[in-house]
Amino acid sequence: MVAIDNTPGAPAESPQRILLVTGLLGAGKTTALRTLEDLGWEAIDNFPIRLLDRLLETEPGQARADGGSAEANTPLAIGFDTRTRGFDPQGIIERVKSLSAQPNLSVTTLFLDCSGAELERRYNETRRRHPMSEDKPAASGIAAERDLLAPLRRWADVVISTSDFTTNDLQQAIRQQFGAISPSRTTLTISSFGFSKGTPPLADLVFDMRFLNNPHWDETLRPMTGKDQPVGDYIRNDPAFDEAFERILGLLQLLLPRFAAQGKAYVHIAFGCTGGRHRSVFMAEQIARHLRDAGFSPTLLHRNLAARGANLLEGAQAVQV
Repeated sequence: MVAIDNTPGAPAESPQRILLVTGLLGAGKTTALRTLEDLGWEAIDNFPIRLLDRLLETEPGQARADGGSAEANTPLAIGFDTRTRGFDPQGIIERVKSLSAQPNLSVTTLFLDCSGAELERRYNETRRRHPMSEDKPAASGIAAERDLLAPLRRWADVVISTSDFTTNDLQQAIRQQFGAISPSRTTLTISSFGFSKGTPPLADLVFDMRFLNNPHWDETLRPMTGKDQPVGDYIRNDPAFDEAFERILGLLQLLLPRFAAQGKAYVHIAFGCTGGRHRSVFMAEQIARHLRDAGFSPTLLHRNLAARGANLLEGAQAVQV
């Protein structure tokens, strides 16, 4: 049971989440740890298990040996395998049992398995020698390693077989199994720009707003921008606006969760018009507002809004639209 501080106003502390990642060499431990790191875990590979107690003695926020500080309740993933110094499966199990009994820790063991034939194929592709095969074929080393790891496989809380997995398949499996503990964080940027200055080079999705009526041709609206209400009213009155807006918003609400599920760290959605002052600005503002209402947290940027001469470019190039 987790100890609860009954002091008024004091939040109850959740246990430190620890994930031990092990398995057969070549089964995907490095990929798993990198994926966990992308999910917000602090990942350590090839850590000597005999030092595990000392590592976990570090209080949240206390300085670590590397000069950093361990943030409170940041989940910690620790990778080890048969190459780790002092590797002893039974000893590791006893140590994990002891740690699991501590109320301030929540310890899970992940074992990555793989068929012998697939591991042989991977070793042949990489031309690497299995550490336990010595001067024998890789199959001998794989069999010896499997026997050594058998107690850990039986003990593990989660076993993932990567025999038929691509790297992306394993990443997906790790996200599905452990993403809820530390949700994937996709940085969403919504921007406006003017085609006259070029398309943003790193945009993932680009929407061209030049099909909408151009406020530049109204002399009273020309000095304004897409942030001003009269410009917004003008654009909304375009017969094509409502349907286009709903379709674009619906598409983004469909795609953004799927980007996050695929582990995409950054998504940049750009809206363009000729000069980047009116139509693109208004659409970017409205899409960002609706996405915030839907639970997303976009950063909003207007690349050409303050650029001198942008209003002239609207008129100069509008005849080409």
